[in-house]
This record gives sequence, C-alpha cells and structure tokens, in this order.
Amino acid sequence: MRANPTGRQLRLGSELRKLRERAGLTATQAGQLLGVKQNQISNMEAGRVGVSPERVRTLVGHYRCADEGVVNALCDMTSDRTRGWWEEYREILPAPLLDLAEIEHHAGRLRTSVTVHIPGLLQTPEHAREIFRQDAPELSPPDIEHRISFRIKRQAVLFRDPPTSQHVVIHEAALRMQFGGPKVARQQLDHLVEMSDHAHVVLQVIPFSAGAFAGSGQSIYYIHGSVPQLDSVNLDQSHGPVFLDAETQLQKYRVLLSRIEAIALAPAPSRDFIHTIARNL
Repeated sequence: MRANPTGRQLRLGSELRKLRERAGLTATQAGQLLGVKQNQISNMEAGRVGVSPERVRTLVGHYRCADEGVVNALCDMTSDRTRGWWEEYREILPAPLLDLAEIEHHAGRLRTSVTVHIPGLLQTPEHAREIFRQDAPELSPPDIEHRISFRIKRQAVLFRDPPTSQHVVIHEAALRMQFGGPKVARQQLDHLVEMSDHAHVVLQVIPFSAGAFAGSGQSIYYIHGSVPQLDSVNLDQSHGPVFLDAETQLQKYRVLLSRIEAIALAPAPSRDFIHTIARNL
C-alpha cells in the first residue's frame, strides 16, 4: 500500500475512476466484474496500490472504453516503474514539485504563457537564484541551492534525444523585470534568444502595445500527455503548483493559449524584440 502516491499514480487512478463513472458503475460493481472487493477498486483509483497493464485492459473493457490510444496510454502509466531523478529530492522539496518534474518527463509537448516571470525551463541559474531569494517565508541558502539544482535538472527534457518541444509566450513585462540587476537580466535575455534558435523551442513575445488580452492575469503551463485525455494544466501559485485535468478545464486553457499565441509577435520578430531589450540594459 502506497502512503504517498506520485502525481502520475494519482492521475492513473483518477482516469480509471472517470471511465468507471462514465460507464455508470459503482466501485462495488466494478469489483464484482474484476473478482475483487470494492476497497481494492477504491485503492486503485486513489493510487494507493499498483495495477498491472492486464488489469487495466480488463477494467476498461468492462467500462466499454473503445479508444485504443487511451487504453495504451493508461497501460504505459502502469508499466513505468523506474525511479526518476526527481526522487533524489523526495525528502528535500515539496511533493508537488516532484510531481511536476515527473509529468514533464513524460510529456509529449509543453505550452507556456507568462506575464511576469521567465518560464522555469528557460531560466538561468542566476535568474532562478534571485527568484528563490524572494520566496516567503524566506528560504535558507541550502534550500535555495536545492531548488536551483532541481530546476536545472528539469530543463534536461529540452536537451534529451528526442527533446520535448516547448512553445512559450512571454509578455514584455517579464522581459523587463531585472531580477538580480542588469547583468543577470542581460544574461537571462541572451539565454532566451539562444534557446529560441533550437527547432523544438518556439518563443513569442507579447509587447505592451498589444494591450489587454484573455488570460493575462495568470501564468499558464499546459502539459500535453500522450493522448489529449491525459493533458494537464499547471497553475503556479505562491504555495506551489496546482494541477488541473478536468476536460472542461483543459478545454478552457487550450482556448486561452491559442488566443494568446495568436496575438503575440511571430518568433523572428520576438527574438529581435528580446535582443533589443538586452542591448539596452
């Protein structure tokens, strides 16, 4: 029995519960079909116990799920039992941060819109250090260094083979926030330009002149799963990451991101825009 299931384990259980409920079955009825007790089904859906690919296929067969892509994706979630690098931080950092790294590791594509901060996967260590120095309550120097190393290790998804693609929209306000002073800010902007040269990184800028736009009041991090049903939205709050995965929520943020990307400058003008700000620091 797992005392602290990971975000991925919780998501698998949540998806099994959604399929059961759509089929109009209670946990007791599902247990009878599988030949187990009701509490076994409840524990599976809560991520407290593991479930084999074979059992997933049996369950979703009873739930009349005909989408083979979804079935295969759920089975993949059960068969990956490797301990990711983020487990090194299990006793050091809050669990939601580890869940974020795990979800990113398995993501098919990443989309981000930010207004004030540079996205974590594109931050330099110096920029990240200044961000963490502003945390409340104040972090100790060792805690800051742990968070920086964790953030840099997360960035590996952009450099593996094949790399995860990332589409980023950054508001001009974030580009002009001089965290750490002009030198650190210039290095951060130069890093953005350098990253935008990679084919798998699409970077767009929304200038102040664009005016108001939908979704401007929050940072949005949309993480595409292997199938749309397994997408996630991460909203970065002061108390840590908040994950959303209800279909209505996913649809809302897909629409918001599409609107945001549509009003932003194209990638080439965006690079020139960032380069101009950096040159004037």
